[in-house]
Amino acid sequence: MNLGFIGFGEAAFELAFGLNEQGIKKIKAYDPLWNMTEYSNLIQDRAKAANVTILESPEEIMRSSEAVIVAVPADKAYEVSRQLVSYVKGKCLYIDVSATKPTIKKQIAANVNSVGGEFVDAAMMGPLPVYKHRVPILASGNGTDTFIEKMSIYEMNIEKVSELPGEATAAKLIRSIYMKGIVGLYIELLEAAQHYNVEDLVIDSLSETINGKSFEETMNRLVTGTALHANRRSIELGGTIDMLESAQIDSSISKAAKAKIEKLALLNFKEKYQGQKPEHWKQVIEAFKVIT
Repeated sequence: MNLGFIGFGEAAFELAFGLNEQGIKKIKAYDPLWNMTEYSNLIQDRAKAANVTILESPEEIMRSSEAVIVAVPADKAYEVSRQLVSYVKGKCLYIDVSATKPTIKKQIAANVNSVGGEFVDAAMMGPLPVYKHRVPILASGNGTDTFIEKMSIYEMNIEKVSELPGEATAAKLIRSIYMKGIVGLYIELLEAAQHYNVEDLVIDSLSETINGKSFEETMNRLVTGTALHANRRSIELGGTIDMLESAQIDSSISKAAKAKIEKLALLNFKEKYQGQKPEHWKQVIEAFKVIT
C-alpha cells in the first residue's frame, strides 16, 4: 500500500502512526509548513515517530500514492482539491477527512470524479489521540467500498453511509449540535447548581432520570412529552431564566431553549392528539417543519 497524506497536522500524524504500526511502511506526506522555521521541527519529529517520509510538493504525493488522505483545515479543503485534481492519476483514492460542510464535499467529489479519481467523504467520529487509525469513521462517496476494502485489513473502523459525498460529514456535524451544544447547557446548569450549593442534589437527580433508560428512549420521551406540555414547560423555563438572571448567571442556553419550546407550543399537540402525547419524535419533527 502506497499511502500519502496532504497535510500532516495532528489528525494525519495519529492516523499515520497507527497505520505504520499495522504494517504500512510506505507512507509519505506533504505539509505546506514543512520548511517554515516555526513548524518544521514539529513536522519532522512527527514524521520520524510515525515512520513517514516528508516530500516537498503535493505533486510528488499524488504521483506516488494509490490512496491519499487529505487532512487540511475545512476552509482550505475545496481550494486544495482544485490544486490537486490535475495530479490525480487513474483511480486514485482521494479521502477527505476535513470537517467542511456537505455542499463543499460534493464540490470536491465532483473535482476528483471529473478526472477519474474515486472520492471518499470520511468523517472521524472520535478522538484521534485515543483511537488513532481505529477511530470510528463514517464514509460516503463513490470510493467508499474501495476505501473499506483497502483499509479494513489494517484495522481501520469504517462504516459506509452511502455513495453520496457529504452525507458522512452531515452526520458528524449534526451530531455536533448535541456534543458541542450540551457543553454549553452543562456549564449553565453547573454554574447555577454551584451558586445555589445544590450541585450534588441536581447531579444525582439528573443521573437517576437519564441513566434509567437508553439515550433514544430518553430523547423520545422528552421530545414527545414536551410537545404535549410545551406551554407549561416554556413558562417553567421562564422561571428558571428569572432565577439565573437574579443571580447574574448567563442564561443564554435556557433562553434559546425557551424560544424553541414556544415555537413547539404553536403546534397545539394537546388539542391535536386529544391530550395524548405523540408516540414518536418523528411526528413532532414533521409537524415542526410547518412553523420553521
